[in-house]
Parts: sequence; structure tokens; C-alpha cells
Amino acid sequence: MEWHTGRLLVASPALDDPNFERAVIFVLDHDEDGAVGIVLNRASDVPVHETVTDWVELAADPPVVFGGGPVEPTAVVALGAANRPGAGGVVPILERIQLVDLDADPKLAATELERVRVFAGYAGWAPEQLESEIVQGAWFPVDAEPGDVFTDDPDGLWHRVLRRQPDELKLLATFPADPSLN
Repeated sequence: MEWHTGRLLVASPALDDPNFERAVIFVLDHDEDGAVGIVLNRASDVPVHETVTDWVELAADPPVVFGGGPVEPTAVVALGAANRPGAGGVVPILERIQLVDLDADPKLAATELERVRVFAGYAGWAPEQLESEIVQGAWFPVDAEPGDVFTDDPDGLWHRVLRRQPDELKLLATFPADPSLN
């Protein structure tokens, strides 16, 4: 079985769940117990300082809270870009991308982190649920790049990730939001 920790899940244009329409999800953990990920391209209007005041100086642009997914929407999750591999003794999820403990002292964390992105909620799948959805064509698992997590253009992320894929997936980047207008 293929695990997708540290990869992206790109929503198929046919996925009609409004929570995941044209979503790009960074998979934080995937194993026999299920999967957990964060939607990367749902910027909100809520400034970071309204949620985690002490972390504003490290907030990546745009400095807003992102909608991480429909599970526990009041839970706050943060990802950070470490300034060097293995910073703080934390095992990265992808290269220098790691979970951030928001209860830690942000001034101390600033010595090891370049920037932080804050999310409200997350996406989750029961055992074998994600695998089933991939087989059904709801998600395209693709390799992540560190810049995906901290994009300053979240609205364009779905298109950019698809455009860098080979063959047929690249063509999906041109799929209109509303095919009936074609």
C-alpha cells in the first residue's frame, strides 16, 4: 500500500463536495489508521493576530488563518518552515516543513523557524477511506514542493500544482470552474 504523508492531494474537477472543491491538501500523516491533512488554498479574512497573537511576526504572507478543513474547525494547527533540516529536533513532514507547537514560546521558535502558516480545522479520513477515494478518482496524489505550503497566491495553487504535472493531469489545470459556461 502506498502512503501519502508529505504529498499533496489535488481535488479532481469532478469532486463536488464544497469543502474540497479545487482543494489542494498537504497530507500530514497517512498510515493504516487513516489520514490527516491540511487544505492549503483556503485563505480566510481572519488575520493571524486574532487567533494566535504571539505568532504574528512569523506569519507567512498572506498573514491570515487558512481553512484547514471541515474536521474540528475550531482547532488551530500550524505548519512551519524550519531554517535548517531537523531544527528543534523535530522530524519534518517534507524537507523543512514541520508541525509547530503553538503553545511554545514564539520568540524561541523564531530562532529555528523562517515562517509559520496557521490553519483552522483539518481534513481527515478513516482507515482505507482515502485509498478508496483515490481509486474512485476524487483525488490525485502528487509530489509536494515546500513552496506549496507557504504560497502567497493560495487561489492559484490548484492550477499551479496541476500545471507542473505530466501528461493528462497537466491538462486538468485548464478545466473551467463551471463547464456549462464553456
